[in-house]
Amino acid sequence: MLNNLPECEEGDGGQNSQGDGIPKESSPFINSSDVEKSQQYEGKNMALFEEEMDTSPMVSSLLSSLANYSNLPQGSKEHEEAENNEESRKKPIKAPQMGTLMGVYLPCLQNIFGVILFLRMTWVVGIGGVMGSFIIVFMCCSTTMLTAISMSAIATNGVVPAGGSYYMISRSLGPEFGGAVGICFYLGTTFAGAMYILGCIEILLIYIVPQAAIFKMEGLEGPDAEAALLNNMRVYGTCVLSFMAIVVFVGVKYVNKLALAFLACVICSILAVYAGVIKTAFEPPDFPVCILGNRTLVSKGFDVCAKVIEKDNGTVTTKLWRMFCDSEFLNATCDEYFVNNNISQIQGIPGVTSGILAENLFGNYMEKGVIVEKRGIPAVQDPDEPLTNTNRYVLADMTTFFTLLVGIYFPSVTGIMAGSNRSGDLKDAQKSIPIGTIMAITTTSLVYMSSVVLFGACIEGVVLRDKFGEGVNGNLVIGTLAWPSPWVIVFGSFFSTCGAGLQSLTGAPRLLQAIARDGIVPALRVFGHGKANGEPTWALLLTACICEIGILIASLDAVAPILSMFFLMCYMFVNLACALQTLLRTPNWRPRFKFYHWALSFLGMSLCLSLMFICSWYYAIVAMAIAGCIYKYIEFRGAEKEWGDGIRGLSLSAARYALMRLEEGPPHTKNWRPQLLVLVSVDREQNVEQPRMLSLTNQLKAGKGLTIVGTFLEGTFLNNQPEAQRAEQSLRKLMETEKVKGFSQVVISSNIRDATSHLIQTGGLGGLRHNTVLVSWPRNWKQAKDHQALHNFIEVVRETTAAHLALLVPKNISAYPSNGERFTEGHIDVWWIVHDGGMLMLLPFLLRQHKVWRKCKMRIFTVAQMDDNSIQMKKDLTTFLYHLRIEAQVEVVEMHDSDISAYTYEKTLMMEQRSQILKEMHLTKNEREREIQSITDSSRGSIRRKNPGNMTKQLSEEQPGVSIEEKPEEEMQLIHNKNATPTPASPTSPTPEEAETPGTKVQMTWSETTCDGDKGQPISATSPEAMKDFFSMKPEWENLNQSNVRRMHTAMRLNEVITKKSQEAKLVLLNMPGPPKNRTGEENYMEFLEVLTEGLNRVLLVRGGGREVITIYS
Repeated sequence: MLNNLPECEEGDGGQNSQGDGIPKESSPFINSSDVEKSQQYEGKNMALFEEEMDTSPMVSSLLSSLANYSNLPQGSKEHEEAENNEESRKKPIKAPQMGTLMGVYLPCLQNIFGVILFLRMTWVVGIGGVMGSFIIVFMCCSTTMLTAISMSAIATNGVVPAGGSYYMISRSLGPEFGGAVGICFYLGTTFAGAMYILGCIEILLIYIVPQAAIFKMEGLEGPDAEAALLNNMRVYGTCVLSFMAIVVFVGVKYVNKLALAFLACVICSILAVYAGVIKTAFEPPDFPVCILGNRTLVSKGFDVCAKVIEKDNGTVTTKLWRMFCDSEFLNATCDEYFVNNNISQIQGIPGVTSGILAENLFGNYMEKGVIVEKRGIPAVQDPDEPLTNTNRYVLADMTTFFTLLVGIYFPSVTGIMAGSNRSGDLKDAQKSIPIGTIMAITTTSLVYMSSVVLFGACIEGVVLRDKFGEGVNGNLVIGTLAWPSPWVIVFGSFFSTCGAGLQSLTGAPRLLQAIARDGIVPALRVFGHGKANGEPTWALLLTACICEIGILIASLDAVAPILSMFFLMCYMFVNLACALQTLLRTPNWRPRFKFYHWALSFLGMSLCLSLMFICSWYYAIVAMAIAGCIYKYIEFRGAEKEWGDGIRGLSLSAARYALMRLEEGPPHTKNWRPQLLVLVSVDREQNVEQPRMLSLTNQLKAGKGLTIVGTFLEGTFLNNQPEAQRAEQSLRKLMETEKVKGFSQVVISSNIRDATSHLIQTGGLGGLRHNTVLVSWPRNWKQAKDHQALHNFIEVVRETTAAHLALLVPKNISAYPSNGERFTEGHIDVWWIVHDGGMLMLLPFLLRQHKVWRKCKMRIFTVAQMDDNSIQMKKDLTTFLYHLRIEAQVEVVEMHDSDISAYTYEKTLMMEQRSQILKEMHLTKNEREREIQSITDSSRGSIRRKNPGNMTKQLSEEQPGVSIEEKPEEEMQLIHNKNATPTPASPTSPTPEEAETPGTKVQMTWSETTCDGDKGQPISATSPEAMKDFFSMKPEWENLNQSNVRRMHTAMRLNEVITKKSQEAKLVLLNMPGPPKNRTGEENYMEFLEVLTEGLNRVLLVRGGGREVITIYS
């Protein structure tokens, strides 16, 4: 069913492909769209499940789909069929039939055996010795074996589509790691192509046709000869790279057809070496090496290894004599070292039974330019004599050390991913990949380890250290050992390096195309396109350009450590992925390959990391920096993918552990930071009505911490789920725009009041809960249609107080600055009326961390009453701020007693009349009847109040036995703090009943007998006659609630002072009084706050949460 895909899903994506142009993966599971699914339930005895017919497939169709499941992009075979044949794309793709041998084992052999084995293996043995080289080979082979075990576990944990190592890493470690390591693997494969091409040119110019060199090296010595060689490599390497890129562009089918031929060359060359080793035991080949003293001579330029020869009964000088002397005569002036030392000739291949192994057992590291010398032969040499005729000797072309050899050798063990990269062409990938890869690594490891021993046992040390075979007539050193002829190795290695280069140029663009089509790196999307048959044209062009960088480096020994870094990083993350999945025990981690363990994966990961720094610490840092930059780029700019990766599982485990730790106790005051619950409302289109709330949230989050943006919908969950999803998307979009990092939450309830209550109660998880609520001021609360918003707001204030949460209420939120604005000057004014645990001090500090408020200065105002020493208060406050490490200007404002003005009474009367009208508009029939009765009772009370004596008594006395809590309409709570002590600015001290109750909150209240610092005395007239005269001005004033009058008086006095001092301030922070405990005074409460903040542009009302949030201690 799934193999007959529509045409648009086979190529680069059709009309239905979305986003990055990548076709969705075919899936036989739930929610997959299938036209035939509507017929699955018809005519069957499954009517009970017909409601699920749109989302759930029948088991029979599911099993049929799984049996034929194929999620493969066009592979190499399809490319061949699709070339110049448009109709072939409409044919169903044949099931892959490649087995373990042809699909995994041989491709791995071809990729692992490469240029290093033929060109550098003997040199590594000669420099590092048999022991050192064996350690290098064992370390590298162990690393690849452990990586293969981890890779086998990942590859057998479900279907692995084509994409190989990149697919495995990205799906195991997530898009960030997958993209970073995938690109590193791509770069490694690309530089491997450059290394193979350089090896190919080296074989061509040094061993096959040296006369083809454009820059002649004959007669040159030292840096000149080296520069000529590198220039030749650059010119020919660029030509070969261009030719190979054209071959790959024309068609991958040519590369695939030649692959087996190239592999045959590799195998024949290795067999020729083993045959030559066996032959040396009986008949060693004749490769004489000429030694002057103990120095190895370059074999070019002379034919006889002797100073003079006997010829026609006379002594005749040889060509070698003429190389070191100024003439051919015996009395010529010669090089002093040539005169003092004898010429000797040794066999370059003494044979496996010669015992040369003991001499080659240990390393012989050399500086650049040092002559390759034979051990054990005495030589006469003056230490002070300068070296002459250096071009006649075999010289070390580079400074060597152990770590350098590791970096040069490691590429010879790469290529273990070849089988997994062909997973789309395998008949049974879960069986073939582990067996074929591990068999190939075992085979190659045995070949490499045996080669180290056999090379050391058969070849003379000076020949091993002769990198380019200059002492053995310019022959390839490993070729001197081969049977029947050195040319078998020369041509075999030449064609194998050509084939490996073509394979790299074929595989690397496809890997880049897979990364580009995944859409995780936006900058690479252009490389996901190609020719009509899917050939990655643009990716091939980029690959060729990067490969050219390696060609321009021109030195095989310099390019090898570069690609070692990228491959080691890739292998390290394969091991990490396996270890992580094993330790996390994710339910989907069920690999068929059982011979793995997390400890082996960690060992492999540690070996990879160690080898990276052993090879080259600076290359390792550069490679890790590249991967880190790619990781961060994908994290910030890449598409978000959910692949069920191990990093996400690790994040969940870490989050669970951290949440459990947070449950151990509340945070210390030093760690307190506002964990915000932001309550916003949405309109009918589910768009946020107050976007500046999130701007303010972003500006407050200099303290980091938790942010939950919550909104609410009225209705039922079943009916309003689509609206809730749209609202959540709108919240997330706005949070992303305002750069608010946090979580969004939408609650659906039958009424808004319950919804906000649910958010306040249930927001957060465990110890990670909000401690501060940010809610905007209800703008139109005076209008009848928004009357419910008034009650909802006051209920939020009450609930935050009950839950001991801090409350922030920005007034005129639309006037607050956006995140793009900047204040170049101005003040943030704090009016510290009562102590709230330090919130008023902390918030301006947090705001000034943001660039919007950074240039604003902080001013702190506090209110002194008649009995307070304002000078001492200022000193104390300055000292307090100094200990808090907060810079601010301090000012103490004195508020003297004054009589209540007529304007205050008039304002109070208007407030109560408006409240009465609003109340009547929302009364039911029964409530209206009760209201008539309450009016009658109030009229009786007014008659009693006409008695001045009773009135004075009512104003100045409290009935015995009546507590403050029993007269809620006569008080207004200002602060509750478990450990707070009354400040000089506090209106009153706690009553004895409140202070004696342990663990209860201390409450500062406005009561009938205390107002604005006047203790036990009414503010207005104290005599009955004066009261009569005052009320005679307007009779309605007599019926006013005197508590409301005093509150209005305080609000107006404070507003007058605040407006005078802070009119030009950019932001005013102010203590927010507590709400009335009964429901009758809610409108009055809002009116008091309106009067308190009248004339101010931006006001942030702050209410503490009942605990200290700032401390002077370190």
